[in-house]
Amino acid sequence: MRIVSLSVDGVHQAAQRGLYDWLAEQDADIICLQDLRALEPQLDHPVFHPDGYYSYFFDSGTPHENGVAIYTRSQPKAIIFGMGFASGEDMFGRYLQADFERLSVGSLLAPAATGEATLEKKVQFFDDMQAHLHKVSRKRRDFIFCGNWGMAHRRADVQNWQDHQDTPGFMRHEQRWLDQLFNEIGYADAFRRVVKDTDEFTWWPSGTLGEGDGWRIDMQIVSHGLKNRIEYGAINKNVSFSSHLPVSMDYDLEV
Repeated sequence: MRIVSLSVDGVHQAAQRGLYDWLAEQDADIICLQDLRALEPQLDHPVFHPDGYYSYFFDSGTPHENGVAIYTRSQPKAIIFGMGFASGEDMFGRYLQADFERLSVGSLLAPAATGEATLEKKVQFFDDMQAHLHKVSRKRRDFIFCGNWGMAHRRADVQNWQDHQDTPGFMRHEQRWLDQLFNEIGYADAFRRVVKDTDEFTWWPSGTLGEGDGWRIDMQIVSHGLKNRIEYGAINKNVSFSSHLPVSMDYDLEV
């Protein structure tokens, strides 16, 4: 099973740059897109509904803000909108999940932090999310969470990391959050299970690929039962649809 995930910085712009033509060549079973910046009624053109896929969207309710999508060749048994946090902070980002027989695949757009107030919201979002991920880790099903996580884990994941130790996205409490997710709760960064190289980045805060320092904040994170079922991973470096690069992962799985 192949999953391709990408944060698109606006799906209309990405489509104009050839995103859907490229996706048609990837032989993906599931495609997860984030940061659509479009309302679902604005996505009625056939280009946003690729042949051979079921299409699902979760917008923000506000034009030009966030939104996520899942395309899947196999029809899901259920589609879940949001994570249902009691605090309501899951609406600060966006999350859409497709449930299959024994597998759930989510498309996540984590909230960005642009100031103290939004940083507090981001902290609350991830505190709630960790509790949610801990809870679902006990279920008898596998999970793959694809998306723009808005933070990097290790020094190898941030170019010139010394300059970014106080930058939101690479702050110590964010690194600790990922430490807990991987080391205590038992999830895994699928890409890092099969690719150990440094200089592997998915996002450039400058807004232009290759300009300034690169970060690896776009990840497919898998539950414990899938750690040894990851066959291949790559960051697709020969395309340019947004300030992010697509992440392609192959799993020894069928939905």
